[in-house]
Amino acid sequence: MDVTGKVVLITGAARGIGAEVARQLAARGARLALVGLEKAQLEEVARQTGGKAWEADVTDWDALDRVVNEVAEHFGGIDVVVANAGIAATGFVRSMDPKAFERVIEVNLLGVWRTVRTALPHLIRSRGYCLVVSSLAAIVHIPGNAAYSAAKAGCEAFADSLRAEVRHLGVDVGTAYFSWISTDMVNSADEHPVFGKLRKGMPGVAGKKYPVRNVGRAVVRGIEKRARAVHVPGWVGVLKYFRAFTPVVVDRQAVEEIKAADLEMAKSDTSGLVGPGGQAATR
Repeated sequence: MDVTGKVVLITGAARGIGAEVARQLAARGARLALVGLEKAQLEEVARQTGGKAWEADVTDWDALDRVVNEVAEHFGGIDVVVANAGIAATGFVRSMDPKAFERVIEVNLLGVWRTVRTALPHLIRSRGYCLVVSSLAAIVHIPGNAAYSAAKAGCEAFADSLRAEVRHLGVDVGTAYFSWISTDMVNSADEHPVFGKLRKGMPGVAGKKYPVRNVGRAVVRGIEKRARAVHVPGWVGVLKYFRAFTPVVVDRQAVEEIKAADLEMAKSDTSGLVGPGGQAATR
């Protein structure tokens, strides 16, 4: 797919991965529909990329349906959807804020389903491409990340089912798997007094953060190839072949550290949504 002149709808486009993908697609001549919260931030990305901003919460059916139809009417159709909107919450299951846990599921999984469902008729008309943003968290399920892992594993399963359903209609579906990326969300999680220590203490490449520009490049290539999967960094794709063993490895890692962290989490309420995106999602 030559992205020049193609209409690309990106959710969660106000910052982080969504904004970087928008910038790199704009450099290749794509026409951008930027959907998200944080209106001022979203409009700044639109200004930088020549795109058009629509403020909407991906969990709001009515708002999302209205926005998707407005995008299609404004541009004359939709060729690509990047279902990227996502938030994160830190905390262990027994002590974290239930509202934060459920909001992660609502935005990261149900928001993807609602985005795809509302946009699918337009993608069918254009025989377009849909990229569902999952995560390395769909493969490796670490402590303190249960809500995010559950939602992203759900995104992966959703995309797999969708791919088989719409291929005969000319629509291709890809799944994106990213490790720790240097975004406001991950950087804010690193400031958490408990989860931050656990994440930064992960061994080797497991704890490394990667530049967001790497994701932008990979997503653009994925769209151009109508790829089945996009991985950043590349070793994430290899790890998928060994996913059956990852729970055993996680179970055996740093047992005493997890025990101490669990006690600290339970002792004081340090759970909740992280970063400016998480704050926007609570409003």
